Amino acid sequence: MPNGKPQLCARVDDDERLRIEAAQLDRGRFAELYEEYFARVYAFIVRRVRDRDDAQDLTSEVFHHALRNLSRFEWRGVPFSAWLYKIAANAIADHMRKATRETPAPDLDPPGAGALDEVESRARLFRLVDQLPADQRRVIILRFAEQISIADVARQLGKSEGAIKQLQFRGLKNLRIRMGSINA
Repeated sequence: MPNGKPQLCARVDDDERLRIEAAQLDRGRFAELYEEYFARVYAFIVRRVRDRDDAQDLTSEVFHHALRNLSRFEWRGVPFSAWLYKIAANAIADHMRKATRETPAPDLDPPGAGALDEVESRARLFRLVDQLPADQRRVIILRFAEQISIADVARQLGKSEGAIKQLQFRGLKNLRIRMGSINA
């Protein structure tokens, strides 16, 4: 690609990988990762649980879990944030399950059936996103999980906006096909 844009993407990946490896060797370096990803993880959680106190508690749990399990994290070219979002999705699912067990069921509906179905659907979607080709997976995560604009994703990945739109289109198409085969 012209202007050395793939090199920019490789440098971003290398920088992230090096920061993760440094944190794996020296847990004190995890603070850099925490500061970089805190706002995104908190926003991801608060949009789903809609309670500020719960979102703060869950965000704290996510980073405690990530720090505890950082030695198990393996760099595979997928953004570190994707791993954090998986941890967050699991924490939200656990939180929802606990909430539905603790909340008395209304007489009309089974307890939390809609919420559990939504959580299970999201977990299935995360698994399907993980199965996408690397470029498509990266664009889908950046666009929808991290809610980054097409222009910013293009800059971050060193690609044109048209290429990002095409990767997003293909990724969403692949997800629809995969979800259709699961639901069939």
